[in-house]
Amino acid sequence: MQRHLVPLVVAAALLCAGCSGGSGSGSGSAREAEKPGKASPPRSAEDHGAAVRAAVAATKKSSARIDERIEIGDGTTDYVISIKGDFDWAGARGRLVVALRNAAVPGKTLPRMDEIFDGDTVYMGGFAEMEGSWGSIRRDRAEAHYVLRAPMNDPEHVLRQVAQMRRISKVGEETVNGASTVHYRGVLPDEAVTLRMAKDMRAKIDSAREQVGGITVYADAWIDRNGRIARTRLDWPMGTAGARATMNLADHGKPVRAEAPAPGKVVPMPDLGGPLPG
Repeated sequence: MQRHLVPLVVAAALLCAGCSGGSGSGSGSAREAEKPGKASPPRSAEDHGAAVRAAVAATKKSSARIDERIEIGDGTTDYVISIKGDFDWAGARGRLVVALRNAAVPGKTLPRMDEIFDGDTVYMGGFAEMEGSWGSIRRDRAEAHYVLRAPMNDPEHVLRQVAQMRRISKVGEETVNGASTVHYRGVLPDEAVTLRMAKDMRAKIDSAREQVGGITVYADAWIDRNGRIARTRLDWPMGTAGARATMNLADHGKPVRAEAPAPGKVVPMPDLGGPLPG
């Protein structure tokens, strides 16, 4: 029954991207190896949940450098979406660069997009055909159109999902980007998986959930010695297919410069979809 999920969610996400095919990397087996249940928590899941939520709250009071990698595969083709830049949760500003590539074609990047977060608005540009103009959308109206994607790649959305982790266990101490961290692992409840997801994709996931009797999305959080998030990972394995989103946060507290484009260069958009906006 699990293979029914592929045409409903993963393959749909890939076909809508309009990209050419290629050989997959077989990352599904790696996902299977990292499922929860291998840790022996000395404390209760409630205690671990409080630790994760406190780390999310502390992170949202500051800023960080973002380096996110989203891997989506249908068992044949793997695509990688990279999201890099700086983000200030406290100041509601940030600047990100989003790029898409076929994992089977090293070094060849397909479309890319620039994003500026300023208050309650997200601006997107960097496309040659836009000739220096920018599109804009209200941050609270943007939706996710693919699995494990944040609306307009908003890092705050990822933190909101991680804060809703359930059945949490403590994996142990690990080094992330040169820093000592504590690794926690759990699952996302259904409402976190579909948080701010577009209606059509949410309906597909609901249908898939009914067919298989439940869907499990795994979630991991690494917390540094200062009690802030150093890395998050959301993982939806489906045999040889699936989706995985890993977000690394570094340089906490760094200044973030992000200025909104001049009003004359901005075109408001009611809704945005596609592989780059998410």
